[in-house]
Amino acid sequence: MSLQATAKTQTNGVDPVTVEIIRNGLYAVTEEMKTNLTRTAYNLIIYEALDFTVGLFTKEGDTVSIGLGLPMFIRGMSETVKAKIRHFGYDNIKPGDILVTNDAYTTGSHLNHFTFTMPVFHEGLLQGFTCCMAHWLDVGGTLGNVTTDIYSEGIQIPIVKYQREGVVNQDLIDIIAMNVRLSERAMGDLRAQITAITTGERRYVELLQRYGADAVHGAIQQIMDASEAVARENTLSIPDGTYEAESFMDDDGLEIGKRIPIRVKVTVQSDEMTIDLSDVSKQVKGFYNSGFTTGIACAQVAYKCLTTPTDYPVNDGSFRPLKVIMPMGTVISAERPYPMRVWMTFPMTVIDTIFKALAPAIPHRSIAGHHADLVFPNIHGISPEDGRLFIVGIGPLGGGWGAKSSEDGVSVTVCINDGDTHNSPTEQLEAKYPVLVEKYEIRQDSGGAGRHRGGLGAEMVVQALSPFTVTTRIDRVHCKPWGLEGGGDAMGNGLAVRHQGQWKTDHPNAKIFNVRLERGDAYKMLSGGGGGFGNPLERDAELVAEDVREGYVSRAQAEQLYGVVLDEGLQVHAQATARRRAQ
Repeated sequence: MSLQATAKTQTNGVDPVTVEIIRNGLYAVTEEMKTNLTRTAYNLIIYEALDFTVGLFTKEGDTVSIGLGLPMFIRGMSETVKAKIRHFGYDNIKPGDILVTNDAYTTGSHLNHFTFTMPVFHEGLLQGFTCCMAHWLDVGGTLGNVTTDIYSEGIQIPIVKYQREGVVNQDLIDIIAMNVRLSERAMGDLRAQITAITTGERRYVELLQRYGADAVHGAIQQIMDASEAVARENTLSIPDGTYEAESFMDDDGLEIGKRIPIRVKVTVQSDEMTIDLSDVSKQVKGFYNSGFTTGIACAQVAYKCLTTPTDYPVNDGSFRPLKVIMPMGTVISAERPYPMRVWMTFPMTVIDTIFKALAPAIPHRSIAGHHADLVFPNIHGISPEDGRLFIVGIGPLGGGWGAKSSEDGVSVTVCINDGDTHNSPTEQLEAKYPVLVEKYEIRQDSGGAGRHRGGLGAEMVVQALSPFTVTTRIDRVHCKPWGLEGGGDAMGNGLAVRHQGQWKTDHPNAKIFNVRLERGDAYKMLSGGGGGFGNPLERDAELVAEDVREGYVSRAQAEQLYGVVLDEGLQVHAQATARRRAQ
């Protein structure tokens, strides 16, 4: 905590030691919420991939603490809590109520994200809310194909009460169960989310009982003020000016090859930043749109990475110096009834492009482009063991991140919007589904060359042990992860399918829908790398040689891109390298 923030804390009557205890207490509450959710969830996507976020919120709906999860939920959860407050009003929110919705235009994401919220009462007064947003594997709707409106994507639950003063609405449960394909698993995940928010409510009340409401709320205010102070200080270190950048998405899955432009403008003035997303593409016919809360989250995730990356717990104080300009009707602020099933793909590149815009101003704090996709197939079929339908998403695969001015990019790591989610363990997949993972390895030469090399992507080959259908929605095949300051671009994402021993590799993009694989057929997922930073000829020759020995870089690329010549023992040939680099 800064001296300025400490002085303010003391002035307001909450001593710094108590503030730090409460800070860690809030963080501990959300961590316990996470733990109980993963211990009780039914689907891999929650308990292994960790596709969820939990949080504590003020009685106005502002973010107090978010358990590390998907960064893109950072705005959607808070705005969903606020929407529930507006819908019911404080007079109609009672102890023991649980509020629920999966409305895509409220959460900003797809219908798979059910969001449960519980009010926290202490001594008869509303003190805040707990919330959990988690991914359900199936919510009905069209399976596999490109959807063109929200109505084909599954059941829509408006803002309603799942539980009223402790009494569960069984009619609502019955309606949901009848509209999803795997109701047993859906109901299991529902109960897990209830476990998470009731855990948060119980622990938050204990915190209020121990320290008193005034101390807890005072500490929260000071935590937010301290986060704001750090954000302003770091924004002030960015040179004033207006910075612009652009990129593109491959297509919307319907109009194949029609690029979708992404343009951003960032203005820095003193200790405040404005991110203008007005020129991001209009909403598209295919299912790659997301709601306005996701558009705001794009700006907030980029801003937090640049100004308060290590400030915890994540709270709304960090974003007070940030203004976001964004009209409705874009791919990141779509309106009903535009489809939103693959809501997260385009925002990743929006964030990447914000970093790209600021790179000339703060090259020492910027990062080159990254693979920016989940690289995530969905498969479904009939289990040979019990004859029942199975649905599973395998991934995210993980790919390369861009290099920075001071270090290489990280390899085979989930994209920025997915936070601390995990990939699917091979052992779990093979034990539960009729698949065989033939290969899962680092993709050689996928990282962009540079003084600091971009991170590497991965290659994964999955064989069908019984017939199933596969769908992929992968983008950033043609928009390669870019390098900075003379660094090279990385390989993009990719896909191949094997039928009867023959690989098809000439797909126009990496999107396939409802492709049937027979026993012995396979699909191959290829994640892109990260862009390089700086002139590749300035990279230490010994580091290049080590990359070759590790299999990250081929001998051919070592010589062609880095100018490093190796002998038969893969050691640097100093004289030949000097001549090659001089050329």
